[in-house]
Amino acid sequence: MSDDPSKTLPAVDAMREDWAIVEPLMGGTRAMREAGEQLLPKWPKEEPEDYCNRKKLSTLLPAYSETVKNNTGRVFAEPIVLGEDVPDPIKAYTENFDRQGNNLQIWAQTFFTVALSHGLCHVLVEYPKTTDAEGNQTIVTKADEQAAGVRPYVVMIRPQQVIGWRSSSADGEHVLTQFRYMESVEEDDGIFGTKCVEQIRVLEPGKWSVYRKKEAANKETAWMLYDEGVNSLKHIPLSTLYTGRTGYMTAKPPLLELAHLNVKHWQSQSDQDNILHVARVPMLAIIGVDDATWELKVGTASATKLPKEGDMKWVEHTGKSIEAGQASLTDLEDQMRIAGAKLLQKEKQAVKTATQAEEESAQELSPLQTMASQLEDTLDQVLQFFAEFTGEGEGGHVQVNGNFDSDFIPETTLPLLLNLATQGKISDETLFSELQRRNVVSQDIDWEEEKAKIAEQGPSLGAL
Repeated sequence: MSDDPSKTLPAVDAMREDWAIVEPLMGGTRAMREAGEQLLPKWPKEEPEDYCNRKKLSTLLPAYSETVKNNTGRVFAEPIVLGEDVPDPIKAYTENFDRQGNNLQIWAQTFFTVALSHGLCHVLVEYPKTTDAEGNQTIVTKADEQAAGVRPYVVMIRPQQVIGWRSSSADGEHVLTQFRYMESVEEDDGIFGTKCVEQIRVLEPGKWSVYRKKEAANKETAWMLYDEGVNSLKHIPLSTLYTGRTGYMTAKPPLLELAHLNVKHWQSQSDQDNILHVARVPMLAIIGVDDATWELKVGTASATKLPKEGDMKWVEHTGKSIEAGQASLTDLEDQMRIAGAKLLQKEKQAVKTATQAEEESAQELSPLQTMASQLEDTLDQVLQFFAEFTGEGEGGHVQVNGNFDSDFIPETTLPLLLNLATQGKISDETLFSELQRRNVVSQDIDWEEEKAKIAEQGPSLGAL
């Protein structure tokens, strides 16, 4: 039995072992160096100073983070489209989705990046407190809400923040009954300073509570209740995007094998850089000198006297191990390319909706396409939470239009598209859409407006 809200579940501890690998890889060279011996082991008998110097010279090939970035770019090759069924007030909320100045498109890219790199990511829909310090209701009507700027918004909960959860089973479906996570809030400190305070937020259906560390009566520090409140929902407004689901609220990074290869490359690259440093500095060997008083002088205008039978020579590395090390690095890079490309390899998947099931029994989907579809479902659920908080009824749907073609190269397809348009095989509107998809034409340009401008400018010079 435990009353400590900071106690992590075993399932969380297991996932954190994987996150301890992918998190530094996403952070780059600096984060890898800060991870220290966890990801760059110290050699036997290596002096601490030598290890520190070797670590400072080690650099990361960002294969993992770049693969995550590139695959995210494919998912967001085109802007997210809000369906006609999304109410106008909720459409307005998507312009500042998190109340931090990020619209839906920008926020969703960051959200998906975390989910892809770590296996899952959570989003909580929050609603500002509508009571004062005494518990009196300050927001009563819709006019009060608009005047005070009160509205629902999203809070991204990164997987590393999660401490634990509880769920119940209703008709064979998991229902979240408790969710705990760590958060950091910034508070004023003195006249000019600020400080970050860690606290644990506990979510339950219809209510929430916050715990902070305080000194108890026995002088020991413990997590104690700091604040609490209620909301109008009968469930926890939390949605989870899985990219590598292993169970309820659990997952593993879908590119974990690539992560292991990238760490191996980091370690091998460190060895290679070190041996190159050693090989570039030849060693002076002195043979046949046993006299401790003998002094060596080396310089452009100096000479040294060797005893009889004595000898001196520069000893240099043969370079064989350097070549072998470079070959090993090249092999690792090839393996990482293969591991990173697996998200685009199509595989048989069952269709995701009943409507689609009536049309076809199965379809070829890549794992990345499936993840994009799951992103749609997660965002749909978020919009529904918005609707529940504001009394809109239905939140509507979104559409994620990505590029999941593994051999899609924009530059090589442009001449073909232009040729098809010239021959009348595709419409001008389709050509325009395909050019936008390839980022040749800005996504901000509307086809109807552009068509009107083309009509106003008259025929091109080549047509005269």
